[in-house]
Amino acid sequence: MAGAFALILAAFGSTLFGAATDSNTLAADKYQTINQSYTGTAQEAGSEVDVSRDFDRTLVKKQAKAQAAQRAIALKNLAQKVNSEADRQKQNQWVLPVTGYRLTARFGQSSGLWATVHTGLDFAGPAGSTIVSVAAGTVKSTGYEGAYGNRTVITLLDGTDIWYCHQSSISVQPGDKVGPSDVIGYTGSTGNVTGPHLHLEIHPNGGAAIDPYAALVAHGVTP
Repeated sequence: MAGAFALILAAFGSTLFGAATDSNTLAADKYQTINQSYTGTAQEAGSEVDVSRDFDRTLVKKQAKAQAAQRAIALKNLAQKVNSEADRQKQNQWVLPVTGYRLTARFGQSSGLWATVHTGLDFAGPAGSTIVSVAAGTVKSTGYEGAYGNRTVITLLDGTDIWYCHQSSISVQPGDKVGPSDVIGYTGSTGNVTGPHLHLEIHPNGGAAIDPYAALVAHGVTP
């Protein structure tokens, strides 16, 4: 009887021990599952970035869409800046004032024909040749100016005054806005001249004249 009781007790103990062991194993399995959801599988453990395979794909798509929209805005802003700079450069672009010419007198030369040294650059050519504005600006004044003959003065965007002298006729009036290559008049022989030509003078900020040839070259134009 005592032996039978011992056998029953042993069996009961074995059952309790086995149950406890199974319970511990289940807990370990759960821990492994939770752990892998954050760190990945054993094969992924060596990867540089730990990303859950269960990451919210909807959130990823939402963020990617937002990023794409931001990129589009950034590119648009950049394009606008580029276009603005291109417009600015276009406005400041210089061009030759006449065509079909030859240079006959340069800045700083002396002659009995002039009371002082020559203060401009002379473009000799057929009378009536078209004269255009060398750059964008506003017509400051027009009219007859003694030795300069019919003269137009245009103030550029940076404050530089350009004088166009000896014109046969003037096509603009004070206050007009002009751009590079806009027609402003025609060559002639008005004032103190020996033949039809355009006398071009450049006065930075309305001050003393500088060499027009050097100024043209500095702005990408070689007469």
